[in-house]
Amino acid sequence: MTLPLYSLPVVQNWDCHGCTDCCRQYAVRLTPEEQARIAAQGWDQDPEMAGVQLFVREGWLLNKQTYLNHHGVGGCVFLNEQGRCRIHAKFGEQAKPLACRLYPFVLVPAGSALRVGVRFACPSVTENRGVPLREHTAALQAQADAFIQQIGWTEPLDPPPLAGSQRVDWPDLFIFVRALRDILSNERMPVEMCLRKTLALSKLCRQARFERVSGPRLTEFLEVVSASLDVDLAKANTLPPPTRLGRLLFRQTAAICIRKDGGPDRGLAAKGRWALLGAAVRFVLGVGQVPALHRLIPPVRFADLEEADPDWNEECEAMLRRYFRVKLESLQFCGPTNFRLSFWDGWDMLLLMYPLIRWLTRALRRLPNTDTLSALQRSVRIVDDNFGFHPHLGTLRQRFAVRILSDRGDLERLIAWYARVARSE
Repeated sequence: MTLPLYSLPVVQNWDCHGCTDCCRQYAVRLTPEEQARIAAQGWDQDPEMAGVQLFVREGWLLNKQTYLNHHGVGGCVFLNEQGRCRIHAKFGEQAKPLACRLYPFVLVPAGSALRVGVRFACPSVTENRGVPLREHTAALQAQADAFIQQIGWTEPLDPPPLAGSQRVDWPDLFIFVRALRDILSNERMPVEMCLRKTLALSKLCRQARFERVSGPRLTEFLEVVSASLDVDLAKANTLPPPTRLGRLLFRQTAAICIRKDGGPDRGLAAKGRWALLGAAVRFVLGVGQVPALHRLIPPVRFADLEEADPDWNEECEAMLRRYFRVKLESLQFCGPTNFRLSFWDGWDMLLLMYPLIRWLTRALRRLPNTDTLSALQRSVRIVDDNFGFHPHLGTLRQRFAVRILSDRGDLERLIAWYARVARSE
């Protein structure tokens, strides 16, 4: 089965620049077919690989999975001293596991096509280095065919629900995507204000029913509602700060999204469960020094991260606008790519990443020789490494926490609070 690829209209560039970050950070899970193919490549006859264990089994009892082995923090066993993949160098790209061939691309089944997204955990994606994504379409098609075969997709998936039991078909779901895109594309409005406007639209749409509103009528409805929201959209500095409960739920989400338990950027997890328990307590209390759940977290107090940004700039705005547009237009925020969340629940979860990224940027700004844009790029990489992947983000508890933040108005307040800059409005 072959499906066309829908490339993002937003300007997002990428090319591999050989940083080898993905080869060092991630343990690649293999299908039985991939394991058998690599085992048959004769690596036991290679002098550099003699005696090297190629695979490891991890997991619990009947749920164990096979992964490519790692040399500790040195990365995948197939990563050579020149920073190249031995499998790729010897047998070509198609001999590698599909996960390696695809990264950092994400293929999202959407109706009769696959939407192409990217993971901002890759430095080249975050820095927007390379050629436009559409120039990778031809090369991606072969990987897309292998992806469809691997997941056993034989017919189009149903679209994710809007919220609860409320559903629309794919064409109407894309109308909602376009409505959010039009808001985010307004460069005359700060990103934080665009996001708060989409949140207001989300709240209104959750209360509406769309069984009899479809196609052009739905487009017209969303245009009218979006235009009316500008009238009531408050400036960030006029909103009250988040409530105590809002701050608590925010910090608990932050603890999940900055946590790194493996690879060279491993944080407190290296010191064991008691260290993680102590970190959890400090995130609940929100006092003292922020626990280094990621290697890059410098010594910084929770209180320091509540101060306004001193030198936020247009480059930072453009970077975050691109990040949210890519997530939106690729549908990486809902459905199968984000714990099967509904459209609006997934959007709220993504919106929570904005204050979290700004909060983390304040911390990383304190690293030596780091300006705000560099700190922001690192922050996005850390957060996006976990968004849609860390299992704690998909729990009922976390979904309930995001719902509370949205219903109580704390999500809007958090977005505005961490968007503050140290200048007069």
